[in-house]
Amino acid sequence: MWAPDPPLDKRSPAAPAPGAAARGRPDGGSLASVRAALAGYAGEPALAVLRRWDTSPRGLDENEAQDRLLRFGEGADGSARDGGTRRPVRAAAAPFVVVLICLGLVSALVGDARGTVLICCLAVLSGALRFRQEARSDRAAAALRTMATTTATVLRRAAPGADPVPREVPAEQVVPGDIVLLGPGDVVPADLRLLSSSGLTVDQSALTGESLPAGKHATWAEGPLPAPPAGGPEPDVFGHPRLCLTGTTVVAGTGTAVAVATGTATYVGATGDLPARPPETAFDRGVRAVSWGLVAAMLTALPLVLAAGGALRGDWSRALPTAVAVAVAVTPEMLPLVATALLVRGAAGLSRRQVIVKRLPAVHNLGAMDTLCVDKTGTLTERHLRPACHLDPDGGADPGVLRWARLNALWSVELSGSPDGDAVDEALLRDAGDLAGFEGADVIPFDFTRRRATVLLRPDDPRPRSRAAHVLVTKGAVEDVLDVCVRVRTRDGEVALDAAERARLLAMGDRWAADGVRLLAVATARRAAPARSLSPADERDLTLVGFVGFRDRPDPAAAAAVRALARRGVDLIMITGDHPEVARRVCRDAGLPVSRVVLGRDLAGLDDAELARLAGPATVFARVAPAQKARVVRALRRAGRTVGYLGDGVNDAPALRAADVGVTVAGAAGPARAAADVILARGGLGALEQAVVAGRRTFANTVKYIKIALTSNVGNVASILAAAATLPFPAMPPLQVLVRNVCFDLSQLALVHDRVDESQILRPRTFDHLDLARFVACVGPVGALFDLAVFGLLWRVPAAHGPGGQQLVHTGWFVANLTAQGLAMLLLRSRGRGAPRAAWPVLAAAAAPALCGLLLPFSPLAATLDLRPLPLAALPPLAVVVTGYLAATIGVRALYQRLFGRWL
Repeated sequence: MWAPDPPLDKRSPAAPAPGAAARGRPDGGSLASVRAALAGYAGEPALAVLRRWDTSPRGLDENEAQDRLLRFGEGADGSARDGGTRRPVRAAAAPFVVVLICLGLVSALVGDARGTVLICCLAVLSGALRFRQEARSDRAAAALRTMATTTATVLRRAAPGADPVPREVPAEQVVPGDIVLLGPGDVVPADLRLLSSSGLTVDQSALTGESLPAGKHATWAEGPLPAPPAGGPEPDVFGHPRLCLTGTTVVAGTGTAVAVATGTATYVGATGDLPARPPETAFDRGVRAVSWGLVAAMLTALPLVLAAGGALRGDWSRALPTAVAVAVAVTPEMLPLVATALLVRGAAGLSRRQVIVKRLPAVHNLGAMDTLCVDKTGTLTERHLRPACHLDPDGGADPGVLRWARLNALWSVELSGSPDGDAVDEALLRDAGDLAGFEGADVIPFDFTRRRATVLLRPDDPRPRSRAAHVLVTKGAVEDVLDVCVRVRTRDGEVALDAAERARLLAMGDRWAADGVRLLAVATARRAAPARSLSPADERDLTLVGFVGFRDRPDPAAAAAVRALARRGVDLIMITGDHPEVARRVCRDAGLPVSRVVLGRDLAGLDDAELARLAGPATVFARVAPAQKARVVRALRRAGRTVGYLGDGVNDAPALRAADVGVTVAGAAGPARAAADVILARGGLGALEQAVVAGRRTFANTVKYIKIALTSNVGNVASILAAAATLPFPAMPPLQVLVRNVCFDLSQLALVHDRVDESQILRPRTFDHLDLARFVACVGPVGALFDLAVFGLLWRVPAAHGPGGQQLVHTGWFVANLTAQGLAMLLLRSRGRGAPRAAWPVLAAAAAPALCGLLLPFSPLAATLDLRPLPLAALPPLAVVVTGYLAATIGVRALYQRLFGRWL
């Protein structure tokens, strides 16, 4: 909370800030220098730090803030820098690009100049296409993220000398010298030196991995700290109570701080690993595993091919090109490109449905999600609470209790500087009327540990008032308010709060909760004017004056959405900080079965494995703190589930970050929007069900590509090895295999437009390596037999034994293989009968490889690729083999479905 402080003495010249040499540079210097700079800020008095940045407790004026934004640049979450400097490196270091470069070097060693040039050109093309696709996807994601910008609250003045006004600005527009106001749930937008605080705790797990939040505290009156000894250990910037680092999250309390570093000049900017960078997802792991699995298979096959070729024929010069051909054949060069293109299209489709995807892998994770943890308010219920009752401790209506609760809500919002408040305060202040008579003097904001909010009120009567005229008003969860009460105001007067009375009051709360009404307790106490700021220690010796009750209005669409998600194989688990009976009633209204209610206090004695076993689809977690919500999510993920979390409150931010895919709504609190991967602009759970279906469609098309490409490539490898042992010349030149791969892979980009069989989106799906291996083992041999049949029939054509016979066999294989791959694309994309027809782009793309195969022998590239036009005598045998391949593939598809009960 900001309060006026003495202005800085402007006659004192501003000393250079620690680390000032790095200011204005694109980066913030070394990690050691940034640590030293932060330690310097933490060791100095608050006013000295402000003087270094030529600012004051009243904040910057707008013109100065804009000048500093131009001077220092915008703060970054890592995405822009990553795209500008790391994306080219990632594109060049992609597994298949590296493979192509190595194969080009091998071709150069064996004297194949044409092969070397073409392979290297294709390596550059593959890397360039991936770079372009990732740049496009980053732009698309950035455009979507503009609808979900993370903000920070800063003190700004319209002009020098004007009064400061709290303003919400995009987090990346916080500049050094800004006075930043911190509250529960805020994401720290810059490296901050704390100036003052009240009960401030910060979650630093994004940086340190420590699950417990760290206490932070500072006062204006604190003096300098002794400098660390020279040559001693590096300063602990995480543990210092006066420092809050970029990317950490405020758990409780409030604070006022000055920004001392932004963007890449921050601590995490110097490490090159900003916390906003998302963790690896199931999709990333799946694509990487497939990619490196193929690379490992290739590296294993190469020495075997070389040894077999050299041992069988004693011709090592021939064995080496065969080994290169095998390596090229097993490499799906466009796998990362196709996978990214599918995600981009999926995200674009969701945006048309008002579903904003902030990170592209979230499209896959939505489809893979098998467990959805939901908060109560704003998901199964409407986001706005309705006041239901105001009761004295005996259960009768009492408007006075409602007035005290409204005064608490009004000054909690005003004094904490929180522009949003919470749903309870919003409900209390709606149609509140005149609340004159008191003004706020101080506040202890609500946090999820104490579960209560306290304000100190003083009469606004200008006449002299006694020192004891102040009133402390506390509202919060019934049990937590009763913990600080010693008396109860009844109709017969005040009585002591003993164990029997406490049990009676708790039972009253349970009775109302069973009917879906959540009671908050309200307590007061007379206090003298304080000589210091309030602290939680002042919440004592209170008198309970009554309760205010709220009812969650069920979302009319929630029940239908719950049933739809259950049909899609998604288990729903409620995790809420609310009363267990309220949670049970809301679940009953939404059609969500409940067999067990677990309270937050019971989680401490469970390890993660026990917690995951407990978290079944009919379990409700109630009275849980934000950190406990995140712990439940992490335990489920460690148990092998793909977990989504849907929530919209400040207390949901840790769980949203911990989930495989965090989902929130457009009207959610700022920290929830910042932590989420997906934002539902409208529609709630109903829109989420549509997003799940869209994610599964995207993944189904991704699996189509991977399985079709692998069966084709593995079949080619087998046929190359078999042909190498029987033909008197190399089976297939590496160059032809590479061109065939590229033509086929580029045509499969059309799968992003394909229709998906309903059976492929009924259940959650992610990468199944056993299923992938089984599919390739069953279907891949069909392609190998087809290739061998092509070689056998072409060898019977008389022209194959004359001059140019080798070219004839290679050309025939090239044309027939591309034609067969086009057919495979149509045959393997679905289960056949009853499946949706292929989209027209897929039909066109399936014809494109065959057309390329027929035209390339007549093109200027024919000599480079060692191709020649086919004689008419070669066409009938090729037509017979392609027809046989068509029939065999249909037969294998039917047999596979009969044996395993599924297709792609």
